[in-house]
Amino acid sequence: MYNWRDRIEAALNAPAGASSDYDLNPEISLPSNRVLRPAGVLIGIYGNAGAPVVYLTKRASHLKHHPGQIAFPGGKMDQGDPDETAAAIREAHEEIGLPTDVVDVIGHLSAHETVTGFNVIPTVVEIIGPFRPVSDPSEVAEVFTVPLAHVMEPKNYLIESRIWRGSRRKFFTVPYGPYYIWGATARMLYGLATRIAQ
Repeated sequence: MYNWRDRIEAALNAPAGASSDYDLNPEISLPSNRVLRPAGVLIGIYGNAGAPVVYLTKRASHLKHHPGQIAFPGGKMDQGDPDETAAAIREAHEEIGLPTDVVDVIGHLSAHETVTGFNVIPTVVEIIGPFRPVSDPSEVAEVFTVPLAHVMEPKNYLIESRIWRGSRRKFFTVPYGPYYIWGATARMLYGLATRIAQ
């Protein structure tokens, strides 16, 4: 993708509304007094090895939330985190061994509400130096990359559905090779892709 960082910076500076796991399911009524827990995820892009790639993880199968699913590094804010970006960078260091000194923040996507009750702030960063991923087996089963060009093409996204809590729920997917990227991860990537495409 030519001049990918400039394109992403421009896209992140454009106004955009929040997203949620319920975007494709407007019939679901959410309580107005719900309390969401703050969290941050890291959309880490490495562009120094030819075509830029995005780092993703496959979550460990024993986790309580989203076991075995594809996700960004990240998680809920801890007491010592000043904000969601700090939480995302800390979690990326813990989960995949990403050194904090090779992370250059580009900007943020709008907040995303998950079905598990989190208000997630996605932080988009450039990974400015090579690193060898070291996954934390208590949280991450695998670390892998996907071409940025693949997830930044809106035509690569599909809308699928399955039964969830007794009713059919629609969601975004953006499959890549053996990896089934769906749900909140696909929705956040789709938000970035559509902003770039505008």
